[in-house]
Amino acid sequence: MPGRVAGLLGLPEWKPTIELADGSARPVVLEGGSIDTNGAGILLATEECLLSEVQERNPCVSREELEHTFYDFLGIDQVIWLGGGIAGDDTHGHVDDICRFVGDAKIVTCVEPKKDDPNHEPLAENLKRLKAARTRDGKQFTLVELPMPRPVVFEEQRLPASYANFYIANELVLAPTFHDPNDRVALNMLAEVFPGREVIGIHSVDLVWGLGTLHCMTQQQPAAHLSSGV
Repeated sequence: MPGRVAGLLGLPEWKPTIELADGSARPVVLEGGSIDTNGAGILLATEECLLSEVQERNPCVSREELEHTFYDFLGIDQVIWLGGGIAGDDTHGHVDDICRFVGDAKIVTCVEPKKDDPNHEPLAENLKRLKAARTRDGKQFTLVELPMPRPVVFEEQRLPASYANFYIANELVLAPTFHDPNDRVALNMLAEVFPGREVIGIHSVDLVWGLGTLHCMTQQQPAAHLSSGV
């Protein structure tokens, strides 16, 4: 698909590879939901998604090699590694379900205060890491703690319902909602961090049955390359 889009739009295409110790080159596997950046050289990712052996994307590739690839192809010179993702996430740790940049030094991150919920511990660990992280000029990031909805379960399976899976468009933000009391809380918080955009809630219970919501099902395209033929 990337090759097809590049051909239609007349754009150059890169296929990142990592050279292994034996001299062979391995293509880099990286889904959009596994990273989030501030557009100024800093990237968020989870160890569960990119460094664990569960659903392993890049076997034999180290943390340092991934960071170097981020630098070479995305202009990233700082990676903030979080721990794990949320329960029910079949991708095993996509960061777009738990933590997102909303400014150069401002991050919204999900929290779960209920200690008996399986999301409590990993989200608390991620918050701890974010509090310890620093911007490139040595300052703390501004953190906004986003609530989680009540567990959404379908056929006894916990689904990855999260307000962090919002989609940022040019003049608005589409945010998932789950017919939950925290819907309004989350929408109000997102409206505060996106004062220049309209925040619109999209009922996403049916969407999350597919194990993802708005950010998972979309892909941005730069306005300069819009084409009526695509």
